[in-house]
Amino acid sequence: MDELFYEIFSNLPRQGPGDRNSTIKAAKVVSNLQHNPSILDVGCGTGKQTLELADYFGGKIIAVDNHQPFLDELGLKVINEGLTDNIDCLNADMLNLPFNDEQFDIIWAEGSIYNIGFREGLESFKKMLKPGGYIVVTEVSWLKDSPPQELQEFWNQEYPDIKTIDQNLKIISSTDYKLVDHFTLPDSAWLDDYYNPLETRLKRLRNKYEQEKEALELIETVQHEIDIFHEFSSYYGYVFYIAQKIT
Repeated sequence: MDELFYEIFSNLPRQGPGDRNSTIKAAKVVSNLQHNPSILDVGCGTGKQTLELADYFGGKIIAVDNHQPFLDELGLKVINEGLTDNIDCLNADMLNLPFNDEQFDIIWAEGSIYNIGFREGLESFKKMLKPGGYIVVTEVSWLKDSPPQELQEFWNQEYPDIKTIDQNLKIISSTDYKLVDHFTLPDSAWLDDYYNPLETRLKRLRNKYEQEKEALELIETVQHEIDIFHEFSSYYGYVFYIAQKIT
């Protein structure tokens, strides 16, 4: 199934919701940085946002993921775009990152902090930030109260720790960060670079694996996620949270 997982998600523009406009909008909120900042991109996937950050900030970026094929894809892009002096790729576990205290000016995590939990991620990343450094993350969040039962059941299976925006803002303040800004990604950030190309991929893979039950089950699980979004996207979304470590 690991090979099929990679076949589903490889060579897509992104491995989760996001778009250049939202990434740059969040980047513009980050201010008062030294020249050539040190940036950690956690859960980088194939690194579309990594390249966008390099273009915007310059500096030195360490792009971390635990799936080597994604890093291999990013590594080729880094070479092709002449960014080998700016971006290093590292295979590492988010729960055991091999970095020093107060090493980074910015820690960036688009669509990945959920792997360790929102509060847990903020707390574990904080020690690696320089005083006054920035944490910039996207986290799936409830946008409305009283979601339909089908949607609640879906998220209880996928990510039972999903919270409202207000709940996440309280977590930020309780973990010794100062909120700088937050905003919700548009539906197009789910569709253009992620769900639309992913759905096209799934159609091809259904034909390829039409005789393989386990493969089809995984394909339909991914399709169900897309269907849920189309039906209920007004109730939940990815939210950019930008906060500064309190010195």
